[in-house]
Amino acid sequence: MSELVALCVDIGSTYTKAAAVDLSTGKLLGIADHRTTIESDVMIGVEAVRRKLAGFAAPVVRICSSAGGGLRLAVVGYEREISAEAGHRAALSAGARVVHVSAGRLDDAGGRILREAAPDVVLLVGGTDGGESSVLLHNAAALAAAGIRVPVVVAGNVMVQQEVRAILEAQGLPVVTTDNVLPDIGELDPEPARAAIRGVFLDQVIGGKGLSADPDFAALVRAVTPDAVLDGVSVLAGQIRSQPDGMPSGSVVVVDVGGATTDVYCVLSPDAEQATLRREAVGVPSRRRTVEGDLGLLWSADALLVAADNEHLLLGSERRSLGDWVAVRRDVAAPGTDEDRANEFRLAGLAVMIAVRRHVRAEAAYGVSGGAGGSARSASSVILSGGPIRYASAAERAALIATVLADRGGARSVLLDAEVRYDSRYVLAAAGLLATDFPDAARGLIRAGGLLG
Repeated sequence: MSELVALCVDIGSTYTKAAAVDLSTGKLLGIADHRTTIESDVMIGVEAVRRKLAGFAAPVVRICSSAGGGLRLAVVGYEREISAEAGHRAALSAGARVVHVSAGRLDDAGGRILREAAPDVVLLVGGTDGGESSVLLHNAAALAAAGIRVPVVVAGNVMVQQEVRAILEAQGLPVVTTDNVLPDIGELDPEPARAAIRGVFLDQVIGGKGLSADPDFAALVRAVTPDAVLDGVSVLAGQIRSQPDGMPSGSVVVVDVGGATTDVYCVLSPDAEQATLRREAVGVPSRRRTVEGDLGLLWSADALLVAADNEHLLLGSERRSLGDWVAVRRDVAAPGTDEDRANEFRLAGLAVMIAVRRHVRAEAAYGVSGGAGGSARSASSVILSGGPIRYASAAERAALIATVLADRGGARSVLLDAEVRYDSRYVLAAAGLLATDFPDAARGLIRAGGLLG
């Protein structure tokens, strides 16, 4: 075989998916999946998909992973409306699931709550450069004394970062310092913190989750899955806008339903991004993601039903019947009867509806407007992915879209004027894995995956 081939693997919470890609053209040569072997060693599942694609010699291997719950991040900041919120938004663009946000001086009770949130990484922020520093120093000392034994990314007042580092390292905590997320009043700079969070996850966290005893595992994993998908969505957005009939004024939105979470990605149009950059105070990255840890089809299915109940989306006895089914089913991805398939697809539809509602509400809370492509509400393209949506019939998909379009809780506004497609071949994560080193292949893969119509 003459092609230079890459094997792109996503180790998900439920399934491990792989794509063999021709790096010269982006052609999708083959796809395979296998149940994620989280109970033993995730590399067993990786080797299983490699065997299924053994006909394609792949000297290039790229892996992303969200197994073991993905990246759990806590933010400790100075004042919720400024530093903590800035750190929170930086985390959203890093592909992290934010499990806790605290603001102000961290006390013993706050330290206990932080420990109970069980973060993989703590993002410590506070103060502008050269500004107030006492809260940042206090919180560093409180973290050091709180029994937190995870890496800390320090992205606060740079004038005292070395002092903060010394306080934390004296207690044996791994520390990474980076540029301030809020260097000046009204000026948000989340990218250095995002890159540092990603680096800590890859270098220090993913190998420590006990996912694999294989020494090659940590070296092969190039990204947390949401980070890879967000990069893939950016490639898709560029491809859509480069088409002769592209819609440069609209955002691109992806809703990905998984076994543990449902994620919503939004990449702004160029016009909206420029408008955002011109604003004095931004607060929201132009590429953003929200993760809903209670909206999964397997590991958090009980919580999904609670959320659906709270959103008044379950009628009559449906709450009880779905709850009974969730309690006895064995496999999220292989329903055995027509009733199983219908119930699973119903859960997927609920996850989509609630996740999109929440994403829109978060944008509204951050002051994001729907005009000029600045919001998910101005989407020109919506991609649905993950779970049974990938394998649903045309009629099932149409029914789901009709349900969302009938919603008056916020989800309707995202799909109303958008063209809806499906990542049935699961190429977005693979495209994101290739985007940096093989950008032409990433763009070709988006075309090969059928996401451009």
